[in-house]
Amino acid sequence: MERPHQNVEEDLQVLEAKINQLKREYEQYFLGTRPREPVLLAGEVRTTMARLTNSPFQNTALKFKFSSVCSRYQAYNRQWQDTLRKIERGTYERHLFKAELHGQAPSRAPRSETDAAGRPEEIYAAYVEARRACGQDVENLTPARLRAVLKQQERTFRKRCGEDTDVRFRVVVEDGRAKLKASRRADGSAS
Repeated sequence: MERPHQNVEEDLQVLEAKINQLKREYEQYFLGTRPREPVLLAGEVRTTMARLTNSPFQNTALKFKFSSVCSRYQAYNRQWQDTLRKIERGTYERHLFKAELHGQAPSRAPRSETDAAGRPEEIYAAYVEARRACGQDVENLTPARLRAVLKQQERTFRKRCGEDTDVRFRVVVEDGRAKLKASRRADGSAS
């Protein structure tokens, strides 16, 4: 008669093999040799992990092995999701490299720029909108926090450029990230 932990051990071996196969298929997808994302295999891996998560482990060694396999999968999954977000935004390095080889390189200049000099509420609205568009977190961003950041940047900018410098701020998207840029209001030279 087969003991229950042998079934769990076999399931762990199958899960590990599927994760390794999934890793290879994602690498092929990101290299462009596979036409579609391996969603079916990813679904199988998630289903197997959910089933094993709900099964009781009698053997501590098997429980540890399952935990380490889950941790490895989570690390891979974070990396895959990050790469997929870069592909969606058009900032994935391999795609940019290929585009440059074929003479179709996108402009590396900022995608957008919003001038909202002297109007904190407009800077806040533009900054929140730009962060959302870039997939950055806006949950803890408040107008008060942004004002504090702007005041600090203004002090730093004036120390470099002179205390009487008139400062303006712009919201700029560079390399897929929203940023605040300070510059002189009179001549418009960037910081």
